[in-house]
Formats: sequence, C-alpha cells, structure tokens
Amino acid sequence: VELNTIKYNVAVSECAKGGQWDRALRFLVEMASARVELNTITFNAAVSSCEKGARWAKAVGLLVEMASARVDMNTITFN
Repeated sequence: VELNTIKYNVAVSECAKGGQWDRALRFLVEMASARVELNTITFNAAVSSCEKGARWAKAVGLLVEMASARVDMNTITFN
C-alpha cells in the first residue's frame, strides 16, 4: 500500500480526534522521512491534536514550521 498525503492526513486527523498528539507528530516525522508532502490539512490536524493534548508549545512550533515550509495557512489553522 502506497502511503500518500491523503492517507497520512486521515491518520493524523484520527490522532487529533483521539487526542493522540504524540502519535500525530510521529506521523509528520514519518511523512518527512518518506518525502511525502505535508500540506495545510496535515498541519491543521497536527496542530489540533496538540491543542487537544494541551501541548501549546508544540502547536506553536508546528505553526512556525508551517510558515517556514511556506505551507498555506487558512482560517482553520488559526481557529
């Protein structure tokens, strides 16, 4: 099974729903290692998972990383 951005986004989103911020962040690392594109949806889901886990510093770090990678931010990003 080829893991692509959409499949990873589903996994990261499910981590956010389940409050598994650490697992969501591991998926981001795995995506980068596999050279799978991290997009707005990926980052938004990861930020959401950190928010639900009260990991504010990690959430802010993701926003910085998102800006550095020039990934578009939207209203969900800042919600």
